[in-house]
Amino acid sequence: MATIKKAAAKKPAAKKPAAKAAAAKKPAAKKPAAKAAPAKKPAAKKPAAKAAPAKKAAAAKKPAAKATTAKKPAASAKKTAAKPAAKPAALKKPVEVSDVKFRNLFDAFAQNKLPFNQGYIVSSFFSEKTMYSIYEIVSYAGVKEIFPTADGLTFVTGGKKLYVLAEHDTYEKKFQEPVSRSEGERIPKRFSELEVITASNQTKIMVSKEPNESYGSFTILKPTGINFSMVFYQTPALYDSLAAFFMDSLNRFRRVPASDAKKAGKLIADTVKKSMSFEGQYQ
Repeated sequence: MATIKKAAAKKPAAKKPAAKAAAAKKPAAKKPAAKAAPAKKPAAKKPAAKAAPAKKAAAAKKPAAKATTAKKPAASAKKTAAKPAAKPAALKKPVEVSDVKFRNLFDAFAQNKLPFNQGYIVSSFFSEKTMYSIYEIVSYAGVKEIFPTADGLTFVTGGKKLYVLAEHDTYEKKFQEPVSRSEGERIPKRFSELEVITASNQTKIMVSKEPNESYGSFTILKPTGINFSMVFYQTPALYDSLAAFFMDSLNRFRRVPASDAKKAGKLIADTVKKSMSFEGQYQ
């Protein structure tokens, strides 16, 4: 009898639940994966079919062929550009134009208008407190090089320098030799080496009889305050221009009466012409 019950006990261990486990595999059915197959349709080659119009872009190369015709206007542009190119050749002679008498030295350097063959440079050194004034006139020729420095412009060539001194009537050291005066008031000349004009207001204009010479190179200092450095070009009216320039400067800025300033201007120009003209060693 007991053995018969054991036979009935085998039924609860039935494998039907295991059959359900087999059904559990259905949730992991590949039907969603089948849906993934339609996802390939978005990657359909229909856009690739649209790429076929890209062949039309190849046809767009025809306008590029027209660009070859556009080169013809470019050729004509070269012809028109060639005509203005001839005009700059005339602009290479600004320093030879007769109506250009002088200009600011440092502006002329910046504009490439400094004469290399020959020229005159006039620089001023005015006292800020009195009418005491020094002018320096430098002649040069055959310049090898001009280059800027921290202090001014250096000319690689020899030159001559003429000094002009304007001494107001109340100057305290008027009896002291100019060569022995303090810095800023000194010139390397004695009274015996100077031509002197005494104006009606007792201002004395002293002009060197002979210039000093420099060799190798010289430097023109950058002007400060009301001072200036001007370059004069070689023109037929060069010495007249120098005379007029000094007459105007002495009269307007140093308060020398006009008639006396005119005499001083002529004396300066005559001395420059006599002792600093571009003859002999300058030719």
